[in-house]
Amino acid sequence: MTVDDSKSMRQMVKATLESGGYQVLEAEDGQQALDVLSDQQVDAVIADVNMPVMDGITLIGRLRALPQYRLTPLLMLTTESSAERKQEGRRAGATGWIVKPFDPDKLLTALARVV
Repeated sequence: MTVDDSKSMRQMVKATLESGGYQVLEAEDGQQALDVLSDQQVDAVIADVNMPVMDGITLIGRLRALPQYRLTPLLMLTTESSAERKQEGRRAGATGWIVKPFDPDKLLTALARVV
């Protein structure tokens, strides 16, 4: 699943993942992602940090609290690059942190490593 309030970013991530053979669900924010994931299981979540309604770090924390997502790879894909924000993401349970703009091959490589 890709979670980002930017439609163009969701489309770029989706196209990249589909080119790697993945099926992709999309959500505009953390709350919409939780709603979609309430009755579906995914192999990984790639989320932005800064989104309306529910940010990515809150989403990661909420997913980690669910038994079915305790071990699921949860990656942050964001323009945020400060050590403080990365640490906040780690504390919430993020598996990894990728800074935008992203290299499609590096995104696929990172995802393959954790899935």
